Amino acid sequence: MKFKLRHMEVFRAVMLTGSTSGAAQLLFVSQPAVSRLLAYTEQSLGLKLFEREKGKLIPTAEARLLFLEVDALYERAVQVDDFARHLTTQPQGVLSLCTSPSLALNFIPPVVAQWRKAWPQVRLKYRTTLIADMPNELLGRKAEVAISVLPLEHPNLVIEPFVAGRMVCIVPDGHALAHNNSVGLAQIAAHPLILYSRHIPFGQLVEGAFQRAGVEWESAVDIERAENACALVRAGVGVAIVDEFSVGGAGWPGLRVLRIQEDIPLTLSIVRSRFEQSSRLTLEFIRLLKAHALDMDRG
Repeated sequence: MKFKLRHMEVFRAVMLTGSTSGAAQLLFVSQPAVSRLLAYTEQSLGLKLFEREKGKLIPTAEARLLFLEVDALYERAVQVDDFARHLTTQPQGVLSLCTSPSLALNFIPPVVAQWRKAWPQVRLKYRTTLIADMPNELLGRKAEVAISVLPLEHPNLVIEPFVAGRMVCIVPDGHALAHNNSVGLAQIAAHPLILYSRHIPFGQLVEGAFQRAGVEWESAVDIERAENACALVRAGVGVAIVDEFSVGGAGWPGLRVLRIQEDIPLTLSIVRSRFEQSSRLTLEFIRLLKAHALDMDRG
């Protein structure tokens, strides 16, 4: 390109001020530098842009036509610059997020509320997904960040554990176990059980805990999502074992959450693609997420 952006800037400044000294002041550069660039511009374009008369620069007809194009381009450049500065203080765009289904019930919503308050002009695309599908979501660029409630391993993902939790027992208000702060697996197994199916990770986690405790159990209802367990328990169908994040906060009135004496630990992780650089919006969401987790732990 013969007519470079810097040359256009100098040419425009000379057109506006009528002199190389005025252009130099406008651009905060030296007058010789403006003169050199202007001479080089005329030479590279093969156009005489100014007539020199008594120390003044008089635009040629070609220069006046060229200025109309350059000035329009400059105005557009100013708009782009304003847009870029606006993004610095008020980013726009879309953040794509996916999480384990149980986190959508009580844990993630307060974080989304804080994030939306900070970035109201940014659209959030949020969906829940199974842990097995998270690699496809991230590596297929359907999501920028995922929050997993159980361990996830993949060579092309960066996994960052950020908060520890545990499985808990939920019972309806007025239940025989409701007066306890904690219960053992043997006590839980004495009641109709609403448990995760054994073919999904949560179910395998609970199954392992019963086996290690040497407690025999039989589920009355197999479920795959925490909200199903909560609804059934509240209706009096039985008791359930779910992750503590699905029933934390002020969600699910009518239920009592009991600590299980045989600890069944789990760890929440932030998951991202190894091949993608996290955006400012993603990093801000993660910051709020960690702060929320810390507040819950303190509470």
